[in-house]
Amino acid sequence: MNTQQVKQRFGIIGNNPKLDRAINIALQVAPTDISVFVTGESGTGKENIPKIIHQNSKRKHNNYIAVNCGAIPEGTIDSELFGHEKGAFTGAHDNRKGYFEVADGGTIFLDEVAELPLSTQVRLLRVLESGEFMKVGSSKAIKTDVRVVAATNVNIPNAIKNGKFREDLYYRLNTVSVFIPPLRERIEDISLLFRKFASDFADKYNTPSIRLDEEAMNVITTYNWPGNIRQLKNFVAQLSVIEEERNISAYTILNTLPENKNTSNSPMLFEDKNKAELSEREILYKVLFDMKRDLTELKKITFDIIQNRGISTESTEVLKNVSENEMTIISDNNENIIDIQEPISLAEQEKNLIKKSLEKHNGKRKLSAAELGISERTLYRKIKEFKLQ
Repeated sequence: MNTQQVKQRFGIIGNNPKLDRAINIALQVAPTDISVFVTGESGTGKENIPKIIHQNSKRKHNNYIAVNCGAIPEGTIDSELFGHEKGAFTGAHDNRKGYFEVADGGTIFLDEVAELPLSTQVRLLRVLESGEFMKVGSSKAIKTDVRVVAATNVNIPNAIKNGKFREDLYYRLNTVSVFIPPLRERIEDISLLFRKFASDFADKYNTPSIRLDEEAMNVITTYNWPGNIRQLKNFVAQLSVIEEERNISAYTILNTLPENKNTSNSPMLFEDKNKAELSEREILYKVLFDMKRDLTELKKITFDIIQNRGISTESTEVLKNVSENEMTIISDNNENIIDIQEPISLAEQEKNLIKKSLEKHNGKRKLSAAELGISERTLYRKIKEFKLQ
């Protein structure tokens, strides 16, 4: 089975090289029995890798069991994984087989493995090293032949450093590592995924499929997607159900998406270490500082004119006392007139700043928003407010 066949069988959408590499590694290690460690952010589709490995291995006709380690209470996780003897604890009325016994000859996928308690990690380490485990409440070792594939979105080196995860277990699990890239690193796949999800929801609810114009598509491909594919799928479902208009605009997208908090891939005029994104108030401060700088420069130029034209000292003294919020006309005996215009309003200054940035970037709002240090949503709102369409 090649990469394309795997994508078709498991419903994997995308042509990103990093994604293809992850699938190729899974196919290469599938015929072996070595442990595989899948890493990647939440929502990237890590659960597909162990399925690919199992279905392309000699174990494919035996059991495949997926266990979400973070969803099982700490008090029962040992019993779930390794089973228990009757009377081992309150409520243990019968003997019970654990997943490692049921999956003998097959594959176990331990999702969110970093959530396992340290005591359970010791039991798991023994299974990986010797192929043996003991049920809760038993002293008899049981043999099992299980292929283990583990996954996590936790930074394991940090977890080891903080005493949350055993280093020896990590090296046992991480014989081969498979990394699933986040959606923000698969920009070329976002439009494909959107259309696939839109088509699926249209078929499911018997409605026309939603569509994006070019600008709206640009918005979703530049969004950070912290929840990755899972977030994108839920977002498409939301639009498909709520929006009556089937042609979705960029304005609708920006008003539906949550604010993009991670802007590590976006340029900024200046960096705020305490915030990932600048607020509207901060851009207003920037405008105010620009106004003050311009007025200071204007006064300097005016003083130079006065000196060159020989305007009276009395007029110069009056000019020095000009307020930054006043309009003053100064005239000398030679009828030389200097006009200090009243500064335009803050709103007008903000409008001009946005207009100049849009002109500079040929109307590309993403670049203008980055230069101004505001979100695209804020920029769209301002464009509408100032009628800059």
